Formats: sequence, C-alpha cells, structure tokens
Amino acid sequence: MDFGILDLFKLIGALGFFIYGMKVMSEGIQKAAGNQMRQILSSMTQNRYLGVFTGFLITCLLQSSSATTVMTVSFVNAGLMTLAESAGVMMGANVGTTLTAWLVSFFGFKVKIAAIALPIIAVGFPMLFFKKERTKYLGEFLVGFALLFMGLNELKHAVPDLKGNPELLAFLAEYSSYGILSTLLFIGVGTLLTVIVQSSSAAMALTITMCHQGWIPFEIAAPMVLGENIGTTITAELASIVGNVHAKRSARIHSMFNIIGVSWMIFAHPFYLDVIDNIMTSNGGASPFESSESIPIALSYFHTAFNLSNVILLIWFVPYLVKLAIKMVPSKGEADEQFQLEYINAGLMITPELSILEAKKEIVKMGKLCKKMNDFTIELIQQPNEKKADNILNRIKKYEDITDRMEVEIADYLSKTSQGELTESTSIRVRSMLSMIGDLERIGDIYYQMSKNIERKLSKKVYFIPEQRDNIIEMFKLLEEALDIMMENLEMEYSSVTISAASDIEEKINSLRNRLRKEHLRSIEKGDYNIISGMIYSDLYSSCEKIGDHVINVAEGITGEVA
Repeated sequence: MDFGILDLFKLIGALGFFIYGMKVMSEGIQKAAGNQMRQILSSMTQNRYLGVFTGFLITCLLQSSSATTVMTVSFVNAGLMTLAESAGVMMGANVGTTLTAWLVSFFGFKVKIAAIALPIIAVGFPMLFFKKERTKYLGEFLVGFALLFMGLNELKHAVPDLKGNPELLAFLAEYSSYGILSTLLFIGVGTLLTVIVQSSSAAMALTITMCHQGWIPFEIAAPMVLGENIGTTITAELASIVGNVHAKRSARIHSMFNIIGVSWMIFAHPFYLDVIDNIMTSNGGASPFESSESIPIALSYFHTAFNLSNVILLIWFVPYLVKLAIKMVPSKGEADEQFQLEYINAGLMITPELSILEAKKEIVKMGKLCKKMNDFTIELIQQPNEKKADNILNRIKKYEDITDRMEVEIADYLSKTSQGELTESTSIRVRSMLSMIGDLERIGDIYYQMSKNIERKLSKKVYFIPEQRDNIIEMFKLLEEALDIMMENLEMEYSSVTISAASDIEEKINSLRNRLRKEHLRSIEKGDYNIISGMIYSDLYSSCEKIGDHVINVAEGITGEVA
C-alpha cells in the first residue's frame, strides 16, 4: 500500500471539506432561526428534564453540539439561564449530536446522497440571492448540507482501503489486547483526534469512514468514540478561558458530565458492544466484529446508547455537579469599583443575535452605574463632613472611569459583531446600542463634572441657601425617576418598550429647569445669594437637564428611533 504526502493532504482536504460543509449548514440554520432558538432556550429550560429535551432539539437542528454548548454558555453569561438549567441543555446536546453519526452512517454509506448533492446545491444556490432573509439562510443551509456529504464522499475516497493489507490490522490488534490499558489508549487517540479537528462530529465521521474502509475494528473504534466525547469538551473549555466565572462553571459541568460518563463506560462498554452485536445479527445483519461494512451503524448504536445511558444516570445528580463546579471555580467577588465586563466574552460569540443579548446585559450594568452616580451626587450635595465628601468624590471618579472603559469595550464588541452577516433588524439594533452607550458614557461625564463643581463649592466654603438646596434636590429626584424608567426599559424586551413614560418625565425636567432659571435670574438681580453660589447652582440644574436629554436619547435608542 502506497500512502504518500499527497494522499495525506487529500485526506486533510477532504476532512476540511466536510467540516466546512457542516459550518455552512449550521450557520445557515442558526441565522434562519436565531430568534426562535433564543425563545426555545429561554422558555423551555425551567427544569433539567425540559433542558435535556431542549438541548437535544437544538443540537439536532444545528447539527453541532459545540454550537449548542457555546450558545448555552452565552445564555448563562447573559443571566438568562442558571447553571442547573444549562447542565440539562448540555446533556441533551450530547444526545442530539448522536444524530450526526446516524446521518453519516445511513446517508453516507447506505444511501448515496453525494449523487444528489449537486441538485441540492442547484436548489439552494439561487436562494442565496433572495431578498427575504429567511429564504437566503435556508439556501445557505441546503448548500452546506450538500457540501457536507460531498466532503464525506471525498473522505471515503481519501482514506485508503486496508482490507487487502492485513499488516496494519495485525499491528492494531496487538495494541487492542491489553484490556483496560488498550481502552484508555484508544480513548486518548479519540480525544486527541477531536482536539485536532475541533469537531466531535468531524472526528466521528473520520472514525466511521476509517472503520468502513477497514482501518479500525469495532472493539477499537468504540473507545475512540468515547474519547471523542471527552475531546468535544475542549472547545467549551477553551472558549471559557476568556469568559467569566459563569462561563467557566458551565464549561466545567459539561466536562464533568462527559468524563464521568466515559469513566464508567470503560468497564461497561464490552457488555454494550456484545448487546449491539446481538441486535444486529438477530435482525439478519452482519456482525460488526466480522464485517467492516456493519461498523458504521453499530458505532451509531453505541454512540446513542452511551449518551442516553449517561443522561439517564447523571440527570439525578445535576445539583451535585453544579455545587462541584461552583467549588472548582470560586467567584472572586463583584466589586463595582473594579472594572470588568461581566457578560461579554469575545471567545464565546457565536451568532450576532446572541452577541446582542450579551451586549444588552452590559448596557444594563452601565445604566445601573449611572443611577448610582445620581445617588452619590445627591448624597454629596447634602454631606457636610469633608472626609466623607472626599470619599464620595473618589467613588464618582471611579464610576466615571468605569463607564468610559465600558463604552470602549462594548463598542469594540459591537463593531466585531457587525463584521459578520447581520439581518436588517440586528444591524439597526447594533447602531442603536452604539448610540445608547455613548449617551450613558456622557451621563457619567456630566455627573463627574457636577461632582467637581460641588467640590469647588466645598473648598471655597460656599453654601446654598435652603431654597437652592431644595430646588436642586427636587431636580435630582426627577432625574432619579427618569433613570428608574430608563432601567426598566433597558431590562425589558426592546420590542415592547414605548417612549411615552420617558417623554413625560423629560418634559417635567425641562419645565423645572425653565422655572429654576427664571427664579435664579430674579434672585441674582435681588442679590439673594452669593454670586459664586449662584454660578454653581446654575451649573447644577443645567447639568441635570442635560442628563435628562441623554436619558431620553437612551429611550429613543431602545425603541430604534435614533437608527
């Protein structure tokens, strides 16, 4: 048998063809059903059992357990799903990914779907040019589906047939005779293969193809499949490195689930293989131990049986897995004064729709910081103690720094999101969010400028008369009400937000500012208070009105009016 460097490149190219087809198909269906995926995940995960079904359903649709896993981690990051709920979804994803093995085994080897791949592309390709987005993305899915099986067909031809070369089989048989050590060895091979190709589905397809071509006997292929289940956890673990504590815990639960499952299956898999052999031979089929052509279907049986058994066994222990994950990845605390993006993780971005969710949670956090700055400023105005006033001034300065950096980080994240292919509604939402974070950052700046004015008042020993103080506090109370409405709108589903409440409070702020300005000019003429006090007083109520303008701008951004 001759297998040179060119043949190796053909094999790698065929594998790349298969993976690319899977990527196009998965991304097409994600874009076509992005909002529906979010609704399914957020509404069908109230308990671990529904979570398993949800994970199974979405993975069957996406044909990628990694996509479901990363999507789930994104939802945990965005606060839309608990760790316990995510555990159920990931268990379901493991069962859902077994469908790939069945598709590859049946369509790739039983049905010659590669023969109709070009007609499928003939249907899907014109759909790519439709204006209707759903039609365009379904076309992308069809093209990806066809490319996947064309890639599998090339993979079959790239892997040499070793049936007439018993030397390699004898070599592998030698390594398969050491009991549990042999099992561990081939589990390691399967793990390594999955880490290299970064797709358990691709590793499974390659394993099935090599079995069909006579490279690997059934008793060796089964441990490799177990190893591929461990290897698929590496993707989530790598993605969670740049993630927050929630991402790390979610990825750790996925890893523990698969590693625990493989651990008990090391001892149980010979029994499973015998049962599968009996099922296939009793139905008139050839034994996978004797016929390489029977191995693809037998491996699909094994893959499904293992993952179903593992879910049935471990679903009862989800609370303990969650507790263990929390102990393994302890929280470092959440100090407001420490700058950190809590939800956005660049390594976890999977689709623009999910990226928008993560950015939304960060914008909510940014809004909360602005609201706290309002509370601090009210406290500062009424604080006679110089030491305590200095402490409040320092906190306002820290919060202003945080809002500055959050604006840069969120804007950078949204700009990366917009580099992908966006739907029209998502594009409008990205532009609106960029406008909103600009307004929130400006609110932080104005509060800081106000704090410096108050600091100047304190340093010069200038005091407000009771009427000035009462008027400023009244203005801040209106601002507090406006910020409360802003926070309600930021936390709601944007499509259900109306601008009426924000407009009403904005009119009250403008009306109060106009009244205070008239009264202030009369008081200056009469000499009712110190000129420096009057200047600082004027700056404060004018600054409050400017904040009100930015607050209404945020509401307009939420409703899409700025786009």
